[in-house]
Amino acid sequence: MNALDTMRALAQKSEVHTFNTGDIIFKADDPGSSMFGVLEGSVRLSWRNDHGHEGYELIQAGNVFGAGALVMDGHRRLGTAQAEGPCRLIEMNREKFLFAVQEAPMFAIELLASVDSRLRDLKITSVS
Repeated sequence: MNALDTMRALAQKSEVHTFNTGDIIFKADDPGSSMFGVLEGSVRLSWRNDHGHEGYELIQAGNVFGAGALVMDGHRRLGTAQAEGPCRLIEMNREKFLFAVQEAPMFAIELLASVDSRLRDLKITSVS
């Protein structure tokens, strides 16, 4: 089981969203209050650092993104998330996140593993 499986188990139909190619899910500096899991398709998460350098990550089906919005008060999105093609996402708000962590503590471990894996992939990609 992974973090997306837990999100799927808790999701209501209203929390599953469909996006078309190029649709913006959120923009950099938007306030953030939810995280997302990619059910189908992929999402391009792009950003610009303080030195003007740009980067991006493709988040494939089975992965989650935007978790910082659930653990930091007053969170602002660090990048722009855009549908790379047609995709379906699950959205999880803070209330449901806290419920998931309390009722299924492994969810937090699965989420950390997912974030760690993505960071490792980014580091490997940026070095090569």
